[in-house]
Amino acid sequence: MSPLSRPARSPRPARPAPSPRPARPAPSPRARRLLAVACAVCTALTCGAALDPKTVATNTPVPPGDSERVSNAFEKLSEAGRPARGPGMNILLVGLDRREGLSQKTKNRLHVNGKQCDCTDVMMLLHISADRRRVSVVSIPRDSYVRFAAHRDHGKGFGKITERTTRHLGKINSAYAHGGPALTIRTVEQSTGVRIDHYAETDFPGFEKTVNRLKGTQVCSAEPLKDKNSGLKLAAGTHTLNGNHALRFVRARHVDPPGDLGRIRRQQHVLGDLLRTLTSDRTAGSPLEVVRAAAALSGSVRWDKGFTTRDMARLARDLRGLTAKRTEFATVPIQDFDHRAPVWGSTLRWDGPRARALFADLRADRPITGNTVTGPAPGATPVPYRPEDVSVRVEGSGKTAEHVAQELRDNGFQVTGPRRATADGSGRGRTEITYDDYWQRKASTVSAAMPGAVMRPQKVKGSKHSQVFTVRPGTEGADVTDVVYDRSSVVGAPVRGDELGCDGRTPHSRD
Repeated sequence: MSPLSRPARSPRPARPAPSPRPARPAPSPRARRLLAVACAVCTALTCGAALDPKTVATNTPVPPGDSERVSNAFEKLSEAGRPARGPGMNILLVGLDRREGLSQKTKNRLHVNGKQCDCTDVMMLLHISADRRRVSVVSIPRDSYVRFAAHRDHGKGFGKITERTTRHLGKINSAYAHGGPALTIRTVEQSTGVRIDHYAETDFPGFEKTVNRLKGTQVCSAEPLKDKNSGLKLAAGTHTLNGNHALRFVRARHVDPPGDLGRIRRQQHVLGDLLRTLTSDRTAGSPLEVVRAAAALSGSVRWDKGFTTRDMARLARDLRGLTAKRTEFATVPIQDFDHRAPVWGSTLRWDGPRARALFADLRADRPITGNTVTGPAPGATPVPYRPEDVSVRVEGSGKTAEHVAQELRDNGFQVTGPRRATADGSGRGRTEITYDDYWQRKASTVSAAMPGAVMRPQKVKGSKHSQVFTVRPGTEGADVTDVVYDRSSVVGAPVRGDELGCDGRTPHSRD
């Protein structure tokens, strides 16, 4: 069964034939260019994952997908078992981890010297509403553990399977290596229940070229970011990055917020900025700027042949003036971040109820923001680590220290101290929290519980690193906020484009 399997439903009643539309004038070259660039940004952004070769398991390698395979991606798809058509348009955007054909000089410049996997290392499902007033982007984590659609498998690696049809489980990013674009489309449809209307793919150079042609992208970070694997070195603050540095930004996995979900949110942040650039008066209103941006497409994006020039032109006209408030971003909710599977190793298991609700909103052409099922629980701030796995020592004595200690215990933290006393022995000034910076990844969980406190990481030499966070309550910032373990919602909850924060996190209601 798929991650979102459900009982079969009765077929929908046939829709009445649509009224004939008046003939439209032939699309202008400018309109064609505008949409082409918009599509390029979406597809180019998906190419940016830093790959660990251990995250992909394949049989005998499938030849790289060329333009013909992409163009004919839907030709051999049987209608049997495919999701029903719904309102709006769904486009599957993928970025391939492919270094074949790149010179060593180019690999060095792009910082992509690792082993390629010929897999869809990043996937984005783009939904354009029927009224063309909203664009929703749902990222599908590459390590999602799903059942592949039926396909011809060969070689070793999954038991004695020799040239026969199989439906084995695996990481969704490897569907491409097993059956190219067609299997990728069918597997995403089977896993999500969302019918894919169009497909596009690109690679590393395509992303760099597109960003450069758009004169860069603006990003911001509350803290300095450094990631050895992607080559990212970024000071705190707001920056306009060129294509090369933007590629490093969207590939980074070992910065805060960490892992694939943090990387995905940074990709979404960049995508939102580039979409705003494309629909601004400076770009969309200038034929010269549109032509320059369109030049980034040459040889970098491949589309299925069902997405015609007329379709592109019509969509381009409808999407002009898109604002950040009319864009939405989400990541498929995850329940188990370390599901161990034979052959595949560590994988991600989806949160079934939340994922079903998210994709139901897409199928029904509803906004993906505002759904209480898919969003964080009301009344508490989501945190990436379980409070019971975080040790806290409260220093001081008196009522303030006692209150802080009890509130932290009530939230599940492992708390020691304070000494019991009648007089208030807490310090003056703002509350401080000190900790070994080796455990920086857990600091956000503590700071979320005490947002008014000052976090003070300490450099500790040697191999022994204390996991205890020491709280020194003061006269300010001693309030404790309710928190709840919800790693998916920290950087993956549905959010509007104008709500994306500099660090990838989003404001959550505590009412």
